Amino acid sequence: MEKFICIHGHFYQPPRENPWLEAIEVQDPAYPYHDWNEKISFECYAPNAAARILNGKGWIKKIFNNYSRISFNFGPTLLDWMESNEPEVYEAIIQADQASIKHFSGHGSAMAQAYNHMIMPLANHRDKYTQVVWGIRDFEARFGRSPEGMWLPETAVDLETLDIMAELGIRFTILSQYQAGRFRKLGTEGWIEVGAEGIDSTMPYRLNLPGSNRHINIFFYNGPISQAVAFENLLTNGELFAHRLAGGFNESKERPQLVHIATDGETYGHHHRHGEMALAYALDYIETHKIARITNYGEYLDLHPPTHGVEIKELTAWSCAHGVERWQNNCGCHSGLKPGWNQAWRAPLRHSLNWLRNNLTPLYEKDARRYLKDPWTARNEYIKVILNRSPQNIDQFFNNHAAHRLNESEQIAVLKLMEMQRNAMLMFTSCGWFFDDISGIETIQILQYARRVIQLAEELFGAGLEKDFLEILSQAKSNRSELGNGSDIYKKYIKPSMVDLPKVGAHYAISSLFAKYGKQTQIFCYNIDQLEKQAAITGEAKLEVGRARITSQITRESATVCYGVVYFGYHNVICGVGALANENLYRELKQETTAAFNRADLPEVIRLLDFYFEDGVIYSLKEIFKDQQRNILDIILNSTLDEVEADYRKIYEHHAFLMRFLKDMGTPLPHALICAADFHLNNSLRRSFINETPDLEYITGLLKEAKELEISLDNDGLSYILAKTMERLAAHWLKNPMDLNLLKNLDLITGLARSLPFEVDLWKMQNVYYGLLQTIYPVQAKKAKENADAREWLEHFSALGDKLKVYQGG
Repeated sequence: MEKFICIHGHFYQPPRENPWLEAIEVQDPAYPYHDWNEKISFECYAPNAAARILNGKGWIKKIFNNYSRISFNFGPTLLDWMESNEPEVYEAIIQADQASIKHFSGHGSAMAQAYNHMIMPLANHRDKYTQVVWGIRDFEARFGRSPEGMWLPETAVDLETLDIMAELGIRFTILSQYQAGRFRKLGTEGWIEVGAEGIDSTMPYRLNLPGSNRHINIFFYNGPISQAVAFENLLTNGELFAHRLAGGFNESKERPQLVHIATDGETYGHHHRHGEMALAYALDYIETHKIARITNYGEYLDLHPPTHGVEIKELTAWSCAHGVERWQNNCGCHSGLKPGWNQAWRAPLRHSLNWLRNNLTPLYEKDARRYLKDPWTARNEYIKVILNRSPQNIDQFFNNHAAHRLNESEQIAVLKLMEMQRNAMLMFTSCGWFFDDISGIETIQILQYARRVIQLAEELFGAGLEKDFLEILSQAKSNRSELGNGSDIYKKYIKPSMVDLPKVGAHYAISSLFAKYGKQTQIFCYNIDQLEKQAAITGEAKLEVGRARITSQITRESATVCYGVVYFGYHNVICGVGALANENLYRELKQETTAAFNRADLPEVIRLLDFYFEDGVIYSLKEIFKDQQRNILDIILNSTLDEVEADYRKIYEHHAFLMRFLKDMGTPLPHALICAADFHLNNSLRRSFINETPDLEYITGLLKEAKELEISLDNDGLSYILAKTMERLAAHWLKNPMDLNLLKNLDLITGLARSLPFEVDLWKMQNVYYGLLQTIYPVQAKKAKENADAREWLEHFSALGDKLKVYQGG
């Protein structure tokens, strides 16, 4: 019997970008990381690109790119984020696919995915088609080849979607073995019903698609082993994992067999810490012990084409026992974290979004036909613009699809129409229904997309869709009584987050008081041209009056705004933004506000802003975008915190001996003194860890004091800061590997990291070290016999390797 093993990872995160900014804003629950994508990348996506295989002593003997030996798919929206924010990890994924092509007989391991994780059986035909087209085009642009396979979100399946996939060249997909209905040997008539145990998953099947002459191949993954990987403790031991996979073969059958599993890729590192190491070890163990041949689906399909046909159970998925009801009804599927809650909100949420899409369709078609040859073909091809928003590429899109030569306002209209359609698909992202309540962040996200759709429809058609939309949404009752219903949640969380060009202008005006902007700058997906400004400063107070042109990179829409902004200490910022009727009004605004400011009449400055911008909007620090808001608050708080820090330090230093005496006596420390010690010790450590040449003696003293006084350290925050410092040093070392002083400092700081009472991630440092071990180390070893500098370098390199626990051979 020929034995093959394939492990598939479905790597995906829901899109988290603010629809108006095309960027993820800071997410506090992900602390110390900026957002959940960054956190999960750190825990999973990056480690799988350089997974550790350890020797018997627990030292790193090999670093291995897991992606090159497994089958995998990444959500296109996640890869879009990764390309900008984690370019090294992104490139490692692309290179892994190239390596897999060489290893697996010309078949790459990467698979495409329907674009934004929409539940395909619940979508209309046009959306299904665009989702598949966009998924394929995104894949081709990134991986430089056509995909052989495509992952269906939640493995939710219907024949229409499969037919579209086959029409567009997809050879295979993956389903759960419980999604098969019946099967038969090719060339025979009699069907065999699949029992409760599921279909035999050790071979591929051919599905002939009714209504067309097309077919698609289906791999049904092994359910029990996949379940053990995802939800049991199989990943605690790589050898055990390998043997469990090997146990999936049926020794009584002589034909070639494929044991394959499919889970969320985040299982390997995020859901199960160090799961990527178990995966790497299992793959290595299977190959070195010749248990089976590691393969991917494309290679196996060529080696062993289907011998059996199959029919599927339509409207089923891997994460709902009730078909696809989890994404449209109160079926009983939920996280299990909130017993007593219901998901009756799912149906009206689905109804409201279907209603919005269906009411937009005729409006879109009618308006788009004024500008485009074929509105739906243009939508399918708009993925090329999403992937590359350069002016030249957008112009090429117009050249390909415009019904006539478009003027500037018509180009803006077309881009708004396309963005309306893009957001109208993003609002159906599956995560919005998956969890327990309509107030969850995933549902808030898709409602933001819906609001963006409504905003664009209002600008394009003057369509008043929001009222009826909210009437339907109001039927979705939250389990949190204080939040009311979907309409209440929309008004509380969604509408305030909406952005227009004046709001971008306000953000620019307020942040310009605290940041140095040039004549041109970029704020998220907006270009800002500073046309004119006049500033005045008196003590802490600042006034700025100016004009700027705001242009969206997404729609090319632009507006010139006038602004006046005054800061009068602490968090007190008032900003007026609007389009003043004429030059005289703008000149009067400058003269009168400046005069009032110079005589220190701040109430009059505020009154004048209210007067001149009565047709505009008045903004405060609360209204600007979250990341810059935090930056400004940090600046504002900096002097205050310096004072507080000095006070806490004095309190702590003055009472340190008393605190030690009380601790020694077993007397509880007063809360006020604990607060002073907590603030001083943690803050002092933070400052020390930012320093690339830390004072070890000072740090050791701080840690000793914290331990003796039983002060809780901010382990996560401190670990993150020191790891980032070490990453910077590792990057310097990679560029200057022969710098002996840098090597000595790395040895010193790594020793510090190993000595701390909490774990510091050494992943980046170990990667750099392992790379230099393969390249620079052999060269230095040859020189060492005759070169004292090389011998000294080797001595410190070896010492660093010991601290990093990287096996150096010998």
